[in-house]
Amino acid sequence: MPVTPSDILAPSTELDRLFAAGVEEQRQAGYADTLREILQQPQTWRDTATLLAAPAVAAALAQVLISHPEHIVLTGSGSSVHAGECLAAVLQATLRIPCRAIPAGDLLTHLRGTLAPGRGLIVSIARSGDSPESAAVVDSILATAPACTHLIVTCNANGRLATRYRDEPRVRMLLLDARTNDRSLVMTSSFTNMLLAGGALTQGNAGAYAASTQLAAEAAQRVFDRHADALAMIARQPFANAVYLASGAGLGAARESALKMLEMSGGAVATMAETFLGLRHGPMSALNRPSLVVAFLSAQASVRDYEYDLLRELERKQLGLARVIVGENIPAGVVGAGDLAIDLPGLDALEETQRHMIDVVVGQLLAFFRCLHLGQKPDAPSAGVLTRVVEHFAIHPAGDAR
Repeated sequence: MPVTPSDILAPSTELDRLFAAGVEEQRQAGYADTLREILQQPQTWRDTATLLAAPAVAAALAQVLISHPEHIVLTGSGSSVHAGECLAAVLQATLRIPCRAIPAGDLLTHLRGTLAPGRGLIVSIARSGDSPESAAVVDSILATAPACTHLIVTCNANGRLATRYRDEPRVRMLLLDARTNDRSLVMTSSFTNMLLAGGALTQGNAGAYAASTQLAAEAAQRVFDRHADALAMIARQPFANAVYLASGAGLGAARESALKMLEMSGGAVATMAETFLGLRHGPMSALNRPSLVVAFLSAQASVRDYEYDLLRELERKQLGLARVIVGENIPAGVVGAGDLAIDLPGLDALEETQRHMIDVVVGQLLAFFRCLHLGQKPDAPSAGVLTRVVEHFAIHPAGDAR
């Protein structure tokens, strides 16, 4: 159903205007699903946290780690692997075992060269679970790496991943609320809720995780209530490309935000994601044209020092048409004229994966407004090029791929 003002409090002028449209007008404009799915995130996060705290679910999540896996692989395609990138370093630091995010396509074509030997946990992340490579990868690992166990995190109870392995004892399932199975082509609430669910693997206290999730939900609502109009104004700037910056696990959030802009602009905006320190080593040349820079600041003060230095360098070199800087207690010295600082109290206190959820929400809203500015339809941009679920393609017999 299209969003209405009674569904979600949204005092933003831009959002009010979109809400004011009737049901059919929202559909014709092509934003009804996407806007609802972006703005439902605070409530769906609360609901997912409640689900994760349920005794049966908490026990199932604990069970996947009880065999003490020697390594963890987080896999998926497109946005889903970006969720894995946000999770991998956090899981590795907490669980103290190697954790990697590997695209499902790489596992499909080069399983021997990408999957470490030994007793692994394979976490498959998928909105629909119907992408051709999703089940093919699980099938392949079940057949060739019997010591591995599997956790599937999905939003679609009827997808192949959710239905194919019901009788397979090595596979456990975490099924999220049906509302997170986004109807829009672009993944928004599905992404952040699957990221939230994956983050629960690091948690010993479901109650504390739910309390932190509530703070994250409040932070996201502040983005909608206080910063949506400014993001809409930035989205109307005449930039040709957008560069997203982050550090550490935040690079997954930067990549996801870059993908949202690329998808929703129908390819009209060229995008790139890079680390703050990596930008100097060649990619900075992309800013030598009208460019938008989106900077997701780290919660770690020692890391932010490097990030601030890079932002000051960009200002000194006059690189970038405009910048969006997301963080807490952002110093005035790194915010230039025409920049937008999204300063969110309490952001640094969030669990790391939840902080990345906030970064991605900013990226989603920015891409949504850019899409509308370009005359595209957010629910189905790139008509004829992309589909909500990747079209069927042949799965070829495995060779000796390394």
